[in-house]
Order: sequence, then structure tokens, then C-alpha cells
Amino acid sequence: MEEIQKERAEYSAIIDRKPVKLPGDARLGVWFIVNVEKWDINATMARSVLPAPQGVSVTPDIPNYSWFDYGLRIGFWRLKKVLDKHQVRATMSLNAPVCTTYPNIVEGGLSSGWEILAHGYEQRAINLEKDEREVIRKTIKTIRDFTGKRPRGWMGPGLHETFDTPDILAEEGFEYVADWVNDDQPYPLKVKTGSLVAVPYTVELNDIPIYLVQHHRSPEIYERSRDAFDTLYEEGAESARFMGISVHPYVSGAAHRIKYIDKILQYIKEHKGVLFMTGEEILDWYNEAVTK
Repeated sequence: MEEIQKERAEYSAIIDRKPVKLPGDARLGVWFIVNVEKWDINATMARSVLPAPQGVSVTPDIPNYSWFDYGLRIGFWRLKKVLDKHQVRATMSLNAPVCTTYPNIVEGGLSSGWEILAHGYEQRAINLEKDEREVIRKTIKTIRDFTGKRPRGWMGPGLHETFDTPDILAEEGFEYVADWVNDDQPYPLKVKTGSLVAVPYTVELNDIPIYLVQHHRSPEIYERSRDAFDTLYEEGAESARFMGISVHPYVSGAAHRIKYIDKILQYIKEHKGVLFMTGEEILDWYNEAVTK
């Protein structure tokens, strides 16, 4: 722990910080992230919902691959429809090859004003890559070539990093990272050159842990998000807070869960003093309001 505090993330108790305010004296910034991944049908699936008989690992894994593919065919468009209904601009966390394999998905997000957040190349932990800098560079180039804009933020597949990742990200021009889930406000990570800001992401309001790890019923993401919102909204009266909500098309885009995403957004919109923000908007606010 002491090494982490010394090398990367200096400890800072929320009670010791100066109060910060969002534009218009808003209490809370809500960050909605849609994770769009690219899985390799020739490899072990990134996640599974249905094991093979006798517990063996098989390739190709048709039921689990097609479960994921449902999100790209159906689930993503359900999520987009709900977000467009509430006029919420999301951040699309993107495995770069989605730009060429499912271009209409990326175009759909861009048409609604969504931010593109680099989420690696394959949906595979960066720790397994032979050359993580090359993977990072390839991710940047693929997204920039398709969208015309290089991504400002990075989220590692599975949120994983090596001990060198933050330094490499800063050297390659990234401005923020979403792998660190240890705060309700942005803060600077220590890097060898340049700067890198940790923007508050979440594993608590994230449909992977909620449904695939903890096996909750469909309403859980709404109930948990509502309860988290109530706490953060109250605390935000003293100093601004940020709340991330993270979903995946094949999970929250399922027919039995989508109405709870609608309910979350409707509940949040009933409160004054809340801003829906993209990751780069949170970064820009931080750079302007906190670091200066």
C-alpha cells in the first residue's frame, strides 16, 4: 500500500480536501459508460454465461460468443434508444477493432454526440500482451483513423494495468484513465512524464459484477444506482461528487433489464443540480476548476 501511494496514487481523505463546485453549482456529475467490446471467436471467451458439459473449455464457443453478439445486434440499440430518449450523451468505451467490424455501432454513438474512450484492442488483459505500448498505439490509430479524433481517455480491458501502464499512457498522449475505482472525485496519478488524471469509474454500479458475478435479479442496477445517487447527491451539497454507471450491451441491453436503465435515468433527471457528463468533460472541468 505504501508503495502504491508513493509511486502512483497519493492518499487523500475526502474530508481534508477543499470543496469544489460544478458549473451552475451542480452537486453531482453523472458519467454513463457503454462498453462495446470485440471478442475473438477463435479464443477462449472473455466471459461466459453457459459452461460446456463436463466443464471443458471449447473453441469455438458458440453459445457464449452468440450471447455476446446479441448485445451488438440488439442490446446496443436498446441502450442507445433509452439514452437518446433522455438526451444523455454517453461515453463509449471501445475495443478499437469495433470501428471496422461493427462500424454502424460507432457511427451510431458519434451521431448522438458520444465520446469515444479507448478500451484497448482485443478484450484481453494488457498484462498478456507482448508489447503493451504497441497495443496502445494501435488502439489510438484505429480509433483516430475512423473517427477523425484521437481518444483522450483510456480504460484497460477488465481495468487491468501493468506497473508501467500509466507511464506509457501519459507518454502516448492520454490525458485520463478509468482503471482506478478508488474515489468519487478525479485526482492526478503520478507518472514519469506529463500528467494523467484518474476519472472516477465504477465496479459497484457496473452490470458485470452485479449480474455475472453476484447474480442479482434484474432490478438490482436500478435499486443500487438510486441508493448510490441519493448518498452522492447529499454529499455533493458540500463538495461535488461524480457517479459512474457502467453497462455492456449484452448484459444491460437484455430485454428483461433495459427498463431499469430507463428508470435510472428518469430518477436522476427528477433532481436539480445534476449534470450528465462525458469522461472528457469531467477531465476538462477538473483541469479548469481544480488544478488551476
